[in-house]
Amino acid sequence: MESEQLYHRGYCRNSYNSIASASSDEELLDGAGVIMDFHTTEDDNLLDGDAASPGSNYAMSNGGGAPSSTTHLLDFLEEPIPGVGTYDDFHTIDWVREKCKDRERHRKINSKKKESAWEFTKSLYDAWSGWLVVTLTGLASGALAGLIDIAADWMNDLKEGVCLSAMWFNHEQCCWTSNETTFAERDKCPQWKSWAELILGQAEGPGSYIMNYFMYIYWALSFAFLAVCLVKVFAPYACGSGIPEIKTILSGFIIRGYLGKWTLMIKTITLVLAVASGLSLGKEGPLVHVACCCGNIFSYLFPKYSKNEAKKREVLSAASAAGVSVAFGAPIGGVLFSLEEVSYYFPLKTLWRSFFAALVAAFVLRSINPFGNSRLVLFYVEYHTPWYLFELIPFILLGVFGGLWGAFFIRANIAWCRRRKSTRFGKYPVLEVILVAAITAVVAFPNPYTRQNTSELIKELFTDCGPLESSQLCQYRSQMNGSKAFSDNPNRPAGPGVYAAMWQLCLALIFKIIMTIFTFGLKVPSGLFIPSMAIGAIAGRIVGIAMEQLAYYHHDWFLFKEWCEVGADCITPGLYAMVGAAACLGGVTRMTVSLVVIVFELTGGLEYIVPLMAAVMTSKWVGDAFGREGIYEAHIRLNGYPFLDAKEEFTHTTLARDVMRPRHSDPPLAVLTQDDLTVEELQATINETSYNGFPVIVSKESQRLVGFALRRDITIAIENARRKQEGIMLNSRVYFTQHAPTLPADSPRPLKLRSILDMSPFTVTDHTPMEIVVDIFRKLGLRNEIVLGGRMIVLGIITKKNILEHLEELKQHTEPLAASWYYHKKRYPSSHGSNGRPRSRVHHVQLIRSFQDGRGGGGDDSEEEEEVHLLDGSNL
Repeated sequence: MESEQLYHRGYCRNSYNSIASASSDEELLDGAGVIMDFHTTEDDNLLDGDAASPGSNYAMSNGGGAPSSTTHLLDFLEEPIPGVGTYDDFHTIDWVREKCKDRERHRKINSKKKESAWEFTKSLYDAWSGWLVVTLTGLASGALAGLIDIAADWMNDLKEGVCLSAMWFNHEQCCWTSNETTFAERDKCPQWKSWAELILGQAEGPGSYIMNYFMYIYWALSFAFLAVCLVKVFAPYACGSGIPEIKTILSGFIIRGYLGKWTLMIKTITLVLAVASGLSLGKEGPLVHVACCCGNIFSYLFPKYSKNEAKKREVLSAASAAGVSVAFGAPIGGVLFSLEEVSYYFPLKTLWRSFFAALVAAFVLRSINPFGNSRLVLFYVEYHTPWYLFELIPFILLGVFGGLWGAFFIRANIAWCRRRKSTRFGKYPVLEVILVAAITAVVAFPNPYTRQNTSELIKELFTDCGPLESSQLCQYRSQMNGSKAFSDNPNRPAGPGVYAAMWQLCLALIFKIIMTIFTFGLKVPSGLFIPSMAIGAIAGRIVGIAMEQLAYYHHDWFLFKEWCEVGADCITPGLYAMVGAAACLGGVTRMTVSLVVIVFELTGGLEYIVPLMAAVMTSKWVGDAFGREGIYEAHIRLNGYPFLDAKEEFTHTTLARDVMRPRHSDPPLAVLTQDDLTVEELQATINETSYNGFPVIVSKESQRLVGFALRRDITIAIENARRKQEGIMLNSRVYFTQHAPTLPADSPRPLKLRSILDMSPFTVTDHTPMEIVVDIFRKLGLRNEIVLGGRMIVLGIITKKNILEHLEELKQHTEPLAASWYYHKKRYPSSHGSNGRPRSRVHHVQLIRSFQDGRGGGGDDSEEEEEVHLLDGSNL
C-alpha cells in the first residue's frame, strides 16, 4: 500500500532509473581546518539561497544549429538522464524519492526474472546482495578491530620496554613462556627489558626511574605527533570519534570522502598511535567509523546500494552495529546501539542484517583472539556473590554522579571546542596535540593507575579480589595475625596497600576528568567510551571499598545486619566499578537500553542487570535535568550539521507561515511558469540566483502550483540536451507540461523538462502547526515543503535549515539566530546578490519572465556565500 501511494505521488519516473553517483572517496583534503562550503546545500534555504557550488553554473552557449527539417519532436528527455537524481557534496538526500527509485528497480527486476535464466540469476544476485555486503563488512570490521587491538597493546607496552626474545610480543606475551616468573611479580621475566635496563644496565634506582620516565614521555610524544601529522596531511576526516558525523550521514546528509578509502586507512593507523600515546581517549567510538568506512566501500561493489543513497544508509546502519560488536564484544548491544543511537531509518530488514553483520564481526574477532583469553572482551569478570536490596542506594548515588559528570563534561567540552574555534590556538592542531600529550605523559607516569593502559585499568577495577589477585587494591589484612593475606572472604579490614590505592585512585579520577575534557575533540582519532567508563569505574571502586569497610566495621547496623552475615560475602567492590562505569557513560551519551546490554555483554554480569538499569536511568534523568542533549548531539549542533533529532519534542504553537521563506522583509519568491519560458531565461535564472529549487506554477496570473524542479536537475537536463539534441537554442521554449505549447512555424525546437519535474511535492497550508511540519520532516526525511495559501497559490517554502534556525530561535527566546556557520561568511551589501550584482525589487511573486526586462532575483544575502569552518576545532 505504501509503495502504491508513493508511486502515485509522482516520484517514480523513468528519469530516476539511471543514477550516476559521483564518489570522491580518494579526494585528499589538505589542512587541519578544512573549509566546507555549504552554499548549495538543500539544507540551506531555497529562498535565502546561497551561492551555487562550483560546477553548478554551467556555461550554456547555443549548442544547437539550425532547426531540423523534420517536424518530429525529439523528446529525448523521456529517457534516463545521467546525473539527474544524484546529489552534490554537503547536500541532503530525498528519502522518498530514493525509496521509490528502489521500488521501481525492484519491480523491473521481478518483471524480467522469468524471461531467461540470466535474468533469474540477476534477480537472485540482487536479492542476496544485501547479505553479501553486510558479510563483507562484518569480516573486514572484525579483522581490522583485531589488528588494532594487537597493535595498540604492543605499542602501549613499547613505552615501557621491549621483549628481547621476540620484538613483536607485548609485555604479557613475552612472559608467557618464561619459567622464572613468580606469583607476586608475574609480569617480570628476563626476556622483558625496560628501557633503563637496556640503556643504563640497571633496573632499580633513581637513574633508572628517570630514564624510564624520559622514554615514556618520548614515545608518547612520538606517537601523538605521528598521528596528528598523518591526519592533517592525508585524511582530516580521520580525526575525532566519527559518531556525530555518522549520525548526520545516516540522517541523509552527504559528506563525500568521510567514509572513503583514505579515511579508513589513515584512521586505522592513527587510532593505534593515538591509543598508544596514552592520551585520555579510547578506540571504541572510532571503530564505529572504521566499520562504516568498510560498509561504504563494499556498497560500491553492488549497484543496488551504490546508486541509491537511502539503501546505502541501511548498510551503514548494519556497519555501525558491527563496529560496536567488535569494539566491546557485544553483538546484541551493537544492534541496539545502531537502533537507539545512530540510525535515522531502521526498518526490520536492516535489523536482521545488522544482527548478522554483528555476528560475523564478533566471530572474526573471536577467531583472532587479540586478548589471548579466548573471549571477545578484555573486561570479562565473574562475581560470586549476589547483590542485595540495600545496595540500590549506593548504585543510585553512582547514577547521580554519572549524570552530574555527563552534564559537566558536555558543557565543559563544548565550551572548550567553541573556544578552540574562535581563537588562534585552534589554528595549530599539531601544537595542541603535542601539548596535551606532553601534559598527559608527565602527569600520568608517577601514578600507576594513570600510567597503565585505560582498558587495563578498567579491567583491574572490575575484577573481584581473590586468592590469585596481586593487585594493590586487594592487599587486605588477615583477621588472624594482621599481616597481608588473600582470604576468600572479601569483607575484611583494608591494609595499607588498599588505602594507598584509594589515594592514587582519587588523584587518577581528578586527572581523568580534566584531561578527557581537553582531549575529546583533538585532531586525532579519539573515542569517549573508555575514558568515561574509566572515570565511572574509579568512582565506583572507591564507593565499593568504602561500602565494604562500612559493612565490616558496622556489621551491626540495621542495613547490614538484615542482609550481611558475619564472615559471609556481602559487598563486591568490582560490581560498584561496573555500575559506575555504566552510569558515567550513560550520563555522557544518554544511552539507556543499548548501554545496559553492552555492559552486561562486556562483563558477563547478566545477574546484575537490575543495578545497571537503575544506575543508567538515574544518570539519564539527572543529566536531562541539565540538558537533554548527549555529547554527540551537542557536537552535531556545534558543527552546524543539518540534523533533526527525533528524540527532541516540539512543544511550541507556531505555524508554517511563521517559519516559511520569504518573509515580509525578504525579496519575493522566484518561481517558474510551466510553458512560457525560454532556455535563455532559465540560464539567467541559474546564473543570477542561488536557489536550489523552484516551484513551477501555471502562469503569472494563476500562480497555482504545478510541481517542483531542482536547480541541479534543470542544469544537468539542459546540458544533456545541448550535447545530444540539435536545434536547442537560447530562444527555445522550455515547457513542463505533457504536450508542447502551440508555437509559430519558425520557432526553434522546444525543450521538454517534464520528466525532471516533481509533480507531487509535499505541501502544507500556511496555517499548519509547526509541530506537524517538524514531524513530517523527521519521519519522511524531507528536504523542503511548499507552503500554499487559498486556491493552491504558492506562498513560500520551508526547508530543513529554516526549521533548525526556528528551533534554535525558540530555545534562546530571542531574536532569530543565524546558523552556527553564520559568522564565517563572505559579505555583500544588502542591495547586492550572492554574485555581487545589484538585486532588483519585484512586487508579489517574482516570475522568471522578469529576466526579459533585465530583472534578476536573489535570496536573502545574509545567507549567501557561506563558508563553514567545519573541521576547524570540531570533533570529527
